[in-house]
Amino acid sequence: MAMKESHSLQPALTVHALQRMPYYLELLENALQEGRTSISSASIAAELGFSDVLIRKDLAAVSSTQGRPKTGFDISTLIEDIRTFMGYHHEKKAVLVGAGSLGKALLRNAEFRKYGLHIVAAFDIRRSLIHRKIGGVEVYSLTNLKKYCLENQVRIGIITVPADAAQDVADRMAAGGILAIWNFALVKLHVPEPILVQNEDLASSLAMLSQHLQQIQPDGPEET
Repeated sequence: MAMKESHSLQPALTVHALQRMPYYLELLENALQEGRTSISSASIAAELGFSDVLIRKDLAAVSSTQGRPKTGFDISTLIEDIRTFMGYHHEKKAVLVGAGSLGKALLRNAEFRKYGLHIVAAFDIRRSLIHRKIGGVEVYSLTNLKKYCLENQVRIGIITVPADAAQDVADRMAAGGILAIWNFALVKLHVPEPILVQNEDLASSLAMLSQHLQQIQPDGPEET
């Protein structure tokens, strides 16, 4: 009996290819809900605005089967392959530090569970927030962060504190066994190997948008 090729034997994806996977998954799940059963790479390219060659290369790295001529990929199988490759089937526990406006928004975002991320606890230094529940997640004192992470084997930390407090939080996370940090603070963190830091730089993104408007409307919007 033929066996499926293991994903571990397939070519590794680039960072940009990994970032495209959620777009593919969203498109495929919408197509499945519409009653479609198969889809071609050309169709995906047309809908997302990516090149057909790029999409074929990306999907070849995650798909357990090859697309069929004319009909393309089986949508259900491809969805399963992407979710398996990205590890979405395995729930990953995370803690969030900084229950301010941004932290609250993330705690209330139910979409994370779709990608296997479960925020199990939040931490803050403000007494008014401690022992409150936000989005069903209880807030604890920051002093309990290390102990909580070690006892519950949490491996992902989310930082939504001001920049001047972020390094201290990262140090506490590292001491608690955190291996991956999603950093929303506008500061470069220094962490020991093998911890990975993914910076979500909202200020840089806004700067790009602002610069674009400055280039096309250097004198500001026209008055009406």
